[in-house]
Amino acid sequence: MKIIPFIKPLALTTLFAVAMVSCTDLEIEETDSIISEDTGEFTFTPLADPESSLNDLFNKVGGDFQTQENMYALSEVTTDELVVPTRGTDWGDNGLWRQLHNHTWNSAHNFIKNSWNTLNQNIYRATEIMESNGSAEITAQAKFLRAYNMFFVMDLFGSVPFRELDEGPDVDPRVLTRAEAFDFIETDLMEAMPDLPTTGPDVTMTVRASQEAANFLLAKMYLNAKVYKGQDAFDNADMQRVIDLVDAIHAKGFEIESNGYFQIFEPTDDTETIFYLRSEVAAKIWNSLHYNQNAPDNTGGGWNGFSTLAEFYDSFEGAPNSNFEGDGQEERRGIVFDNTNANDQNLGIGYGFLIGQQYDADGSRLKNRQGQDLVFTKEIPNLVGNTEATGMRLIKYHPFDPIPDDDSSPLIESFRRHTIFFRYSDAHLMKAEAMMRMGGDPTALVNELRGNRENTPALQSVTETELLAERGRELFIEIWRRNDLIRFDQYTAPWGLKEVTGDPDKNLFPIPETALLSNPNLVQNPGY
Repeated sequence: MKIIPFIKPLALTTLFAVAMVSCTDLEIEETDSIISEDTGEFTFTPLADPESSLNDLFNKVGGDFQTQENMYALSEVTTDELVVPTRGTDWGDNGLWRQLHNHTWNSAHNFIKNSWNTLNQNIYRATEIMESNGSAEITAQAKFLRAYNMFFVMDLFGSVPFRELDEGPDVDPRVLTRAEAFDFIETDLMEAMPDLPTTGPDVTMTVRASQEAANFLLAKMYLNAKVYKGQDAFDNADMQRVIDLVDAIHAKGFEIESNGYFQIFEPTDDTETIFYLRSEVAAKIWNSLHYNQNAPDNTGGGWNGFSTLAEFYDSFEGAPNSNFEGDGQEERRGIVFDNTNANDQNLGIGYGFLIGQQYDADGSRLKNRQGQDLVFTKEIPNLVGNTEATGMRLIKYHPFDPIPDDDSSPLIESFRRHTIFFRYSDAHLMKAEAMMRMGGDPTALVNELRGNRENTPALQSVTETELLAERGRELFIEIWRRNDLIRFDQYTAPWGLKEVTGDPDKNLFPIPETALLSNPNLVQNPGY
């Protein structure tokens, strides 16, 4: 009997638990694979209900990307935007989080293994739906989901294994190089395009794939083509494609939201959201907030983990050591409500960067668990040995987003299950960058965006460094920071509390050892 491994579903990570460190035993077990006996024959049986399977896959992808771990952690905690310091024994977790910030991970890291398995499993499921005789739109939606998940495998790991549906367990999946995966994804999106719906900014529609979402993902690919294809320089033809795709999105009514920056992240209509997933946003709220910061539906308070670095905070305009109203900060840096202003409406928890004294909804000073004033510090001296108030906190989705009054509203279904992945301001900045890569001046486009953000003055000029900073200010904790830093050759640069710098091999994560054992066609990435 020949034992053949297949990728199988992994249990979704529970929102309110921090993942345990993975075992280093490299023996393939049933938790890693489906173990099948090779009979020498294999026939794919189409799915009985491809529409239901598509719905299930959208829900699964939403669950995969809602967690604070796995793809989110690899994309954000490994950057200068987020750090998870150990406070006492909290968030120690055998160094899982510190390894990400320090760039000292290895192929046994549990988040790396989980991401690999989850994304590749979704690719196979999407392929099953595509080949199951569903409608043209169902097939196009499945192609989009396959492209979406393959994009992240390509981006995070480089090599992409792929199994055809008519290949039995005696066939080791072929492995696409990064450049081949690029072409594969491009083909999927282009083939899906005619059968995808076209939609403007409508919260009831942008939860599924559309031509505009496909255009966005294609623009993201072309903007990063230099990285994915291993080219020496940005290609003008690729940059022009980015511009054309963004213009096509804009032509469908998407534009920069001018009615408040943080309003974009409420589960209501805005002019920016191109594609969102029905993903819980709880982790992106409570993983950062202190134990004593709470809301009516979460009286247990936050989990006191995720913070940001002082240098990232300092890239925004405003007072260097405070973020209260009147500190001169730009809108995107947010606000700490001190409740002395009637306009603050006793919200308690602020928006954006939370620094200094924190307040309860009744205007009183919040205390830490020792009864002292809860004052978040700007600096984090070390990754270990911190107090429970060490470090600024960072949130975009707010626990007090209003629930719609009308119980029949379609927004009820998406309330707090509304995680934005593609939005127009990102596309707008991609266009500005594409112009810059072609030798043009992106200043006017960047200032167009800034002009729609309160208290955000125009820039006199926009260099490459300034454009990267602007992407950080606009898109923080939206899963794109690692992608941006690599494209700007800054991912291996030094930043606060980071241990390993200057190692280009860290631009890719290692392929998990279990995957290498499962498929001899895979080759480990350099440096691991």
